Amino acid sequence: MEDVMRVMLKSKIHRAHVTEANIDYEGSITIDKRLMQEADILPYEQVQVLNVNNGARFETYAIEAEPGSGEIGIQGAAARLATVGDTVIILSYCQVEDEKA
Repeated sequence: MEDVMRVMLKSKIHRAHVTEANIDYEGSITIDKRLMQEADILPYEQVQVLNVNNGARFETYAIEAEPGSGEIGIQGAAARLATVGDTVIILSYCQVEDEKA
């Protein structure tokens, strides 16, 4: 096969704790800016969130929270899938040419 692109894990924030769940917000996940920088996640980048407590998985986009705040805020409809104190894993992916994978 020629020109195969593989989707590979790029970034992972492991076992973060939800500090906010706000169903009345537009949507997204707010993440401490420092954590985003350390994990190489950009503002508005698509992320997958895995809830260790209840097994829920959902996709959304990242928004920066105050640096050093430790904030992990689940916003909008996704707030039905996580509550304050839940442990989550936040993942982002990239596409890589097959020969570079």
